[in-house]
Amino acid sequence: LQVGRMRVPLGVIGAIYESRPNVTIDIASICLKSGNGVLLRSGSDAHASSAVLAAIAARAVEEAGLPAHAVEFIQSTDRAEVGAMLRAHEYIDLMVPRGGADLIRRIRDEATMPVVAGGIGVCHTYVDDEAELDMAERIVVNAKTQRPSVCNAMDTLLVHSDVAASFLPRVARALGDHGVTLHVDDRAAGLVGDAAPAFPVEPEDYDREWLSLDCSVHIVDSLDDALDHIEVHGSGHSEAIVTDSYAAAQRFQREADASAVFVNASTYFNDGAQFGLGCEVGISTQKMHARGPMGLRELTSYKWVVLGTGQVRT
Repeated sequence: LQVGRMRVPLGVIGAIYESRPNVTIDIASICLKSGNGVLLRSGSDAHASSAVLAAIAARAVEEAGLPAHAVEFIQSTDRAEVGAMLRAHEYIDLMVPRGGADLIRRIRDEATMPVVAGGIGVCHTYVDDEAELDMAERIVVNAKTQRPSVCNAMDTLLVHSDVAASFLPRVARALGDHGVTLHVDDRAAGLVGDAAPAFPVEPEDYDREWLSLDCSVHIVDSLDDALDHIEVHGSGHSEAIVTDSYAAAQRFQREADASAVFVNASTYFNDGAQFGLGCEVGISTQKMHARGPMGLRELTSYKWVVLGTGQVRT
């Protein structure tokens, strides 16, 4: 017997998303490329733009000779349509939500088909006591300010107490120059001073995906403390360490529970295009069926193929 596996499409992908019209084209194109059909449902605030883009995609599908209904867009903005989609497990093979925590929570709770969810980032950058501080400053500023409204932006800065006095004033000034407001713990408050706008951190801030030019700051006394903080407050999205210690970097890679772990690099790199996958349908924070950026391969499954010459099993 010759036994192998064949990569196959999942079938029909349902995509429910909120405020970014570009998601329409991103998801439609990657579903078509992977051999899947797609049913798109946009949020009301971006519905008009999404509808135009979906019509362009549908026209391109027909002109390419592909099945006419491979890309479908729900024209209604009635919330009841979302519930109908979530019950349509006999027609939709996988549901992919793109949006805020409330949307993702609803879809996880109500969907009758498998869901690959993610995109909620509570991302940390930990500056170790053996970090090169110039590099750490560049990484922190990039992770927070390059695109603060995306899920891979840094939300909490963790700083080892041994370097806090030398690092926090300078990085606070750099972040302040980019318009960042800091939410600092008691120990960090005295070091930040007036280098940037700063407020006392609230306990719930550590669980917040800011999606803005805001950042929580917490001083830790060890790598253990940093990992414990990430374990409690992280969302499993993107975690980074800045360090010159090989042992610390290796341990962080093993123990930080996230879809992507970065050593001496910005969390902003957690992206399908940056990883060489092309466009993506989202970044999964789950461990099954896909984790991290979901590219072409993650929108397929496999079947076993067995080739024989008349063999029977006894």
